[in-house]
Amino acid sequence: VQLQASGGGLVQAGGSLRLSCAASGSIDSMKGMGWYRQAQGKQRELVATVTSGGSSNYADSVRGRFTVSRDNAKNSVYLQMNSLKPEDTAVYYCHADGVGYYIGSRFYYVSDYWGQGTLVTVSS
Repeated sequence: VQLQASGGGLVQAGGSLRLSCAASGSIDSMKGMGWYRQAQGKQRELVATVTSGGSSNYADSVRGRFTVSRDNAKNSVYLQMNSLKPEDTAVYYCHADGVGYYIGSRFYYVSDYWGQGTLVTVSS
């Protein structure tokens, strides 16, 4: 299973970006998908998550500006980021938890999967 994130870039404060992340592989199920971020010199923090049933959770710092969504059929998660601020600058990581998948006929279950990061830079 691989998580491939895309959509990062440079944007001015007040602008918008949309991040996408697609999971590939013979996936049977994924409980949660979401986004974390890590700014330079800081610890990785939760941004937003969404369950397979559509329940979402946001960090206080992004609530009302960011929207997380998910397409279960495509094993994909998205993050629409509006009203971006310089403090949103970070590497954003896609995350999946509770992943069940097959390799051949053998079933595997992994609690955490991380994608590669995508850099979001917000200029003032």
